[in-house]
Amino acid sequence: MTLPKDLLAELRTRNENYSLSRDFYSNDDIYQTELETIWYQSWIFAGHPCEVTDEQALDFPLGDYQLRIMRDNGKIVAAAEKDGQSRPIHCREVEGYLFVNLAETPDDFATFAEAVSPYMQVHHVNDLKIAAQSSIVEYGNWKLVLENNRECYHCLSNHPELIITYPEDPAITGTDAESKLPEMVSSHWEKCEAAGLPSTFKIADDGTYRVARMPLLEDFTSYTMDGHDAVKKHIGDFKDVNPGALVLFHYPSTWNHFLDDQVISFRILPIAPQATLVTTKWLVHKDAVEGMDYDKEVLTYVWNQTNAQDKHLVEENQKGINSPLYESGPYSSVYESGVIQFVKWYGDLMQRRLQRG
Repeated sequence: MTLPKDLLAELRTRNENYSLSRDFYSNDDIYQTELETIWYQSWIFAGHPCEVTDEQALDFPLGDYQLRIMRDNGKIVAAAEKDGQSRPIHCREVEGYLFVNLAETPDDFATFAEAVSPYMQVHHVNDLKIAAQSSIVEYGNWKLVLENNRECYHCLSNHPELIITYPEDPAITGTDAESKLPEMVSSHWEKCEAAGLPSTFKIADDGTYRVARMPLLEDFTSYTMDGHDAVKKHIGDFKDVNPGALVLFHYPSTWNHFLDDQVISFRILPIAPQATLVTTKWLVHKDAVEGMDYDKEVLTYVWNQTNAQDKHLVEENQKGINSPLYESGPYSSVYESGVIQFVKWYGDLMQRRLQRG
């Protein structure tokens, strides 16, 4: 495939309700184009301020670069290193979340920050610490990792631990601004909003970010095997209201769950056309003591299991795509509306940025 002309032509003519063709999940030229067009020009979730001290930096790879987040006279700054040379890059914070951008003139960040800050504020992320973290490599294209996260077909049969508490019904988890609200969601939003917790669905005009506060099943409060809190010390101002799970996405690099006892952040980074680094961090109250206020195994069990299950699914999907029998097929408008939205975001962004050069 010659880039970018043929790539643009395929993106313009593709059926938006169908999966992408094989090359988009495996071709090295397309992967390199995505790095330059998306990953080096977008706001990428890096981590949390609590990870960056005067003595400790936060380092991670992004394509051909090695990124470093550090403190300079107390201020958090970022740099990118490639081929032995380093340069400063843009770094912004919103409510305990750090984002970086390698572009010389980055896209607007303030609109995103203003939109999601009221939702995040009540969880006091800057008063949290990292209690546990994991990093795994999923041997699948980065888009498959996000598609797997955004579809609902697989949860019932593949995530027995997660669906104890998290609704797998796409009418709930797939809610958008145009959908008729299930009563479970509308009543949850009403109670939370009355308690001063921003909750209703919000999505960027171009689909880059979305945020909403979702109810957990049976009035459960956390992602544990019994549905109850994993951490005794709560982290927010909830005024005796069960906040459920605040779910925040920001493409291309992160999804997040904010609960009353913990925050779980996920960061994905492409490391090869068919390999993606997935990092999960569990944040708890900074004064919580392991063994007294929480058990690390209880805290992490559900999502460690879910991550392992998702890794298997992504890798099996990649094997199927690599088969000579693979061809693009239709997504379900019911169970895969989130996938349709993500792939549309991807196609639209690639076209805009390739056309502007």
